[in-house]
Amino acid sequence: MNILVTGGAGFIGSHVVEMLLGRKHKVAVIDNLDPFYDPDIKEKNLKRAFEFNDFSFYKQDILNQDELSEIFSRHDFELIIHLAAKAGVRPSIEDPRGYYKTNVEGTLNLLEECRARGIQKFIFASSSSVYGNNKKVPFSEDDNVDYPISPYAATKKAGELLCHNYHHLYGMDIFCLRFFTVYGPRQRPDLAIHKFFDLVTRGQAIPVFGDGSTQRDYTYIDDILDGISKSIDKVAGYEIINLGESRTISLKDLIAAIEKVSGKKIEKKFLEMQPGDVLQTYADITKARNLLGYDPKTDLETGLRKFYEWFLSDG
Repeated sequence: MNILVTGGAGFIGSHVVEMLLGRKHKVAVIDNLDPFYDPDIKEKNLKRAFEFNDFSFYKQDILNQDELSEIFSRHDFELIIHLAAKAGVRPSIEDPRGYYKTNVEGTLNLLEECRARGIQKFIFASSSSVYGNNKKVPFSEDDNVDYPISPYAATKKAGELLCHNYHHLYGMDIFCLRFFTVYGPRQRPDLAIHKFFDLVTRGQAIPVFGDGSTQRDYTYIDDILDGISKSIDKVAGYEIINLGESRTISLKDLIAAIEKVSGKKIEKKFLEMQPGDVLQTYADITKARNLLGYDPKTDLETGLRKFYEWFLSDG
């Protein structure tokens, strides 16, 4: 297939690109190399991709409609995997307008290009953050998600609604994949697991927001890739699908696991809970199992060991 990946220089995106190229697809990437974190890291993420003849890269912003149309006119795309977004719950509170423009208007721009050119298949990267402080666990795709607690979460919910609109009006086949706390090699440096290993390696205390009881459904990158791969093969109609490990780990247990993997004692600095942070995430993956054959296999300790090996050698 001829596939466009937006945000393809990022953590998840660069892994998706390598997976697709390894399967002989033609792949184009649009990424503006946003300085939210070091653009050199993103360029390094794509180092292997540039070795393939069937790879194209465009340093461009999805808000630039003219450039977007020009890129679409050069390729006969059959599928869009839309990962580009301003990321992060806490930064979105500081810049809600910026998050809205990129995450909502940018998504709309891509959907409009697809509509205009008859591109029927679209995969949208959503987030577990849309569940807010959902009281029912595990989180199911049928749960009410009308109460996001951060601008980032609100933009992801808005993206899902736009996708449904374009499915309803134009018959586009769209899967919205709700990712649950993805980690692994190339993880963004501002995210907890990467940040904690970095601080531990340098002998510094790690910040603990709250009392350590918050819980996350940590999902290893290989399992996310499996879910995306199976979605490419089966995208039809309109579906919202959770992709997680379906295990929930407290922050204090994560820290204990990092201590075990690193062999280092961790000093903790306790701080107030941050606005916009949810108390827990926990994916019900019944739908993903039934619809996609999704079957996550990487337990937390195994995933942390793989991340730490990468961090010491390449991170």
